[in-house]
Amino acid sequence: MKKIKIGVAGAGHLGKIHLKCIQDIPELQLVGFYDVDKDRSREISSELGVIAFANMDDLLDAVDALDIVTPTMHHYALAQRAIGLGKHVFIEKPVTASVTEGESLLQLQKRHGVIAQVGHVERFNPAMLAIEHLKVDPKFIEVHRLANFNPRGTDVSVVLDLMIHDLDIILKLVPSRIKRIFANGVCLVSKTPDIGNARIEWENGCVANVTSSRMSFKNMRKMRIFQPDAYIGLDFLDRSAQIIRMEEGPLVGDSDDINVFELETADGVKTVKIDMPETKPVNAIQMELACFADSILTGSPPEVGIEEALEALKLAFQISNEIQQNLDKALP
Repeated sequence: MKKIKIGVAGAGHLGKIHLKCIQDIPELQLVGFYDVDKDRSREISSELGVIAFANMDDLLDAVDALDIVTPTMHHYALAQRAIGLGKHVFIEKPVTASVTEGESLLQLQKRHGVIAQVGHVERFNPAMLAIEHLKVDPKFIEVHRLANFNPRGTDVSVVLDLMIHDLDIILKLVPSRIKRIFANGVCLVSKTPDIGNARIEWENGCVANVTSSRMSFKNMRKMRIFQPDAYIGLDFLDRSAQIIRMEEGPLVGDSDDINVFELETADGVKTVKIDMPETKPVNAIQMELACFADSILTGSPPEVGIEEALEALKLAFQISNEIQQNLDKALP
């Protein structure tokens, strides 16, 4: 089997995780990595037994694909350089630091015909995988993504750091044009908002209320989806899913199943059925990188291409701009 020679740009906290995951993917051959921090490079190289390249040019010459796990501000320059050399790229989210950069990168990727995948890792969360078979038709979506403060993510606002995960999933679930956005946020310890809330309304009538915070005492990553025939609860932290359906009429026959019961409503007796689909204990980062390798080998579209990632980025910036405008209005 032909292996894809891959290198990693950036060996920080997430970059180290990527290096470990790549070592366990049969289709990928980890050639090495490059990081500007020479002391950390020596440490990671020794610990994982991976070559630390002295410069990016040498790494790019040695690989077929580049995995970009650097701060967001460097995504565009590195991806542009790699794609220009005909290398496939995996880029951590957000795809770029601006919409203009994202649009430029998309055109470059189309021109060179390489595979480009963006790391919206929640697409591979077992909770999401558990509902792949369902027909999802949201009318209302409630999201809470709360995290402890970590200075590692403060090069961007909480919208681009955390909320963008949920924006990507919501855009995948709601096939309609956005009608309007209301958003507010607060800067607490960073120069950019640390807490943000957005209400998004679509032309098809769907509404989403999305809250993200990196100043919470407890972690939470929950999405609740309400539609005419079901309630779908996703817990990205516990990697679990819950589906509740309500059917017309009373329970037929006897049942000892505690997840099936009758409910008296104003419209008569209905039957409630609760399903807790089995979730598989997958490594989401390893799975997304394996899918990247598969796209390269088969020529199939990546799970999240630049075009989709760009839509999430555009929405994130719309929300960020709305928050900033409201913050400016509040100034004395």
